[in-house]
Amino acid sequence: MDDGGDCCSLLLPSGSLFLGFDCSTQSLKATVLDAGLKIIAHDAVHFDSELPQYGTEGGVRRDPAEPGRIVSPPLMWAEALDLLLHKLKPRVDYARVAAVSGSAQQHGSVYWARGAGTALASLDPARGLAPQLARALAAPESPVWMDSSTTAQCREVEAALGGALALAAVTGCRAHERCTGPQIRKMFQTRRDVYDGTERVSLVSSFMASLLIGGYACIDQTDGAGMNLMDIQTRQLRRDALQATAPDLEVKIGKLAPAHEIAGTLAPYFVQRFQFESNCLVVQWSGDNPNSLAGLTLSNPGDLAVSLGTSDTVFGITDVPEPSLDGNILPNPVDPQTYMVMLCYKNGSLTREDIRDRYAEKSWDVFNNFLEQTDPLNGGKLGFYYKEHEILPPLPVEFHRYVVDTLTSGSSDETARHQTDEFDAPSEVRATIEGQFLSMRGHAERCGLPVPPKRIIATGGASSNQAILKIMASVFGCPVYTVQRPDSASLGAALRAAHGWLCNQQGEFVPISRVYSGRLEATSLSLKLAVPFGDSEGDTELLNNYTLLVKKRLEIEQKLVERFGRST
Repeated sequence: MDDGGDCCSLLLPSGSLFLGFDCSTQSLKATVLDAGLKIIAHDAVHFDSELPQYGTEGGVRRDPAEPGRIVSPPLMWAEALDLLLHKLKPRVDYARVAAVSGSAQQHGSVYWARGAGTALASLDPARGLAPQLARALAAPESPVWMDSSTTAQCREVEAALGGALALAAVTGCRAHERCTGPQIRKMFQTRRDVYDGTERVSLVSSFMASLLIGGYACIDQTDGAGMNLMDIQTRQLRRDALQATAPDLEVKIGKLAPAHEIAGTLAPYFVQRFQFESNCLVVQWSGDNPNSLAGLTLSNPGDLAVSLGTSDTVFGITDVPEPSLDGNILPNPVDPQTYMVMLCYKNGSLTREDIRDRYAEKSWDVFNNFLEQTDPLNGGKLGFYYKEHEILPPLPVEFHRYVVDTLTSGSSDETARHQTDEFDAPSEVRATIEGQFLSMRGHAERCGLPVPPKRIIATGGASSNQAILKIMASVFGCPVYTVQRPDSASLGAALRAAHGWLCNQQGEFVPISRVYSGRLEATSLSLKLAVPFGDSEGDTELLNNYTLLVKKRLEIEQKLVERFGRST
């Protein structure tokens, strides 16, 4: 298998370690790699169960007074960082850690109060982070990617820049409710005192990096592409987008930095509290999906990655970005010459768990048995399950069920189809999984991603479920590979820490493939074939039938958007 590099690898210093974090929606995880890129330690802090004092459910708080408003407390992330470093300490010699980097849920915004920079620079190593930072935040809660309360602000930003497609053409995506720019605009419009009292706005990724360096870390250009504020070509903030969002915003956001650059060295707080070396580098943090791209060593434009987590995402690589209303374009975090194309779905693991609880006796075994005993194509039963307000397509909370004739090639208007209130339990389960992958495939193709791809690399919690992966392979028509650990984001962050360290040593950017060239199979980055495709009789016919079903699903989806969705 191609290891992504054709030049000799650059060796990391013997005995060195590289630490990667992932501040996701529901937990903070860490992975430690040695100089041979093998995992030597991994741990996590789960927000709901280990930090119950913050009152989160699924890592977030839902505002009962404002439907769609979903937030998380940044102090929880800070306390989790302290706790996780304490948990890892018996197994990891922090003095050997040469570099640290991290991954975080994308789009969330943190509002630092005036004077917070001074507080960051003077943290007392004898005390925890959270108590010292309570007064450093202008807002105690951060709107996160799940928030859907900014529709009005999205339309205002789009109108100011010439419409949704025009905005996507310059910033990489249309204004989605989760995007940071509309969130900031809403803060300015509805909580002006908080906005005026804000010295700095961070993304979740740069917030965590700021903790580590004891000062304001730059937002990296890859995660920054999710704000509707950055020019996707120049990779700098756009004045017209800033003006359309809020006044004096450029100074509050600060400069953007390439993802491979050094944010700084570890603050004295961590050196004294956990015995890191004072010269330990902090490489720019980035978003969770960009870090997964790194951790999956995704470098071939013919490959797709599918991450099955709280949100589901599909991403691939392109040399020529083609912005659309469906996906996001972001700079590739490990290759300045290319871009990643990403589709994001809000209804991921929590929706799968909801269907499991409703129809499969709250048991994954029952759920998987239903997947195994139902036929591919599900007898034409198509389900649209939106437990949360969906991003792609833009539809509100609701379940929709249709039965279509799967083997006719006409449009859905010409196809026998009818809506129904409920399927039998096994069909509900298959309709959920098939429906998610049918939508991914259809929208990936619209964004110019390869369908069928040469292969899919699957990650995220559900990538360990073989029954789900079998359906993924059938719908997309390609083999599915997995990584050794489903948490590719913290693994990618650890790899990016090593990459950033090498770039710093060389004094220039070096391709990330040179970190592992010629030895990928011997590292924790190696892939394994989980589900083959094309070897069985009938695979081609099944793929052709799924192709028809994708078309019918997208046609029904469009009618649902016209009836229930937001205006575009």
